[in-house]
Amino acid sequence: MSWVQIESYAYWPLFAASFIGMAVWESFRPLRPLEARAERRWGIHGVLMAIAMAFSVVVLRASPVVLAAAVADSRFGLLNRPWAPLPLRFVAAVLALDLVKYASHRTMHAVFALWRVHQMHHSDADFDVSTALRVHPLETIFMQGTYLAAVAVLAPPLSAVVLAELLSAFQSLFNHANASLPPRIERLLRLVLVTPDMHRIHHSAEIREQSANLGDIFPWWDRLFGTYLDQPAAGHRGMALGLHGFSKEKGLNLAFLLSLPFRREAPQVASAEAPIP
Repeated sequence: MSWVQIESYAYWPLFAASFIGMAVWESFRPLRPLEARAERRWGIHGVLMAIAMAFSVVVLRASPVVLAAAVADSRFGLLNRPWAPLPLRFVAAVLALDLVKYASHRTMHAVFALWRVHQMHHSDADFDVSTALRVHPLETIFMQGTYLAAVAVLAPPLSAVVLAELLSAFQSLFNHANASLPPRIERLLRLVLVTPDMHRIHHSAEIREQSANLGDIFPWWDRLFGTYLDQPAAGHRGMALGLHGFSKEKGLNLAFLLSLPFRREAPQVASAEAPIP
């Protein structure tokens, strides 16, 4: 069985199992009460994910794994040459691909035109596993496009791309869970993975806190580049989520959300260059 087949067979079962697992976890041990009914939020967010996926397929026409297979023998690749043992190039590829996602995410906060697109994700007044699905189609094109460009340039080992994709599928749901780990486990796990408590800070309504904790899988880039924040000023139960000045009712209106990047008003300006308190 090829790596492309392994990824195609494993991705959606892992995604579904992760979503169900996080949903059960946050249902039995929710950190915060939701302001809107979960079934309404999940319905809107599920439609947004389907639209973004369809848009990505039509525009980009390639997945990272398929592209990695296509460029495996590229003479321009940086990670498909025997300059180092395969295990080292494998690790370098997983780290580099995650760094690309960190950089792309930070760019969406730093560039106003991109922030107008990304603000839809941040406009959620609640925070639960379905928030991971709340992504504008244009954001999907930007994030996936930069990721595909990185794969084309790096020509990473195919197995590394598969692992990065599967890790990201799990992490995108795990770090949006409306739940919290026991403090001791949280401290240990946060050394190697972005946790729900760490990522929840990024969804704060306070701009300086939105500029923190931008990582996807690993927390090291935030620590390395000065965007790591340990705790929100108001605490996880007291912090305001979403965007200041954003209508909570419009936040669950599908047409309004899709049109948000093109509307004159911008609920809030974010910048990844804001100082971390």
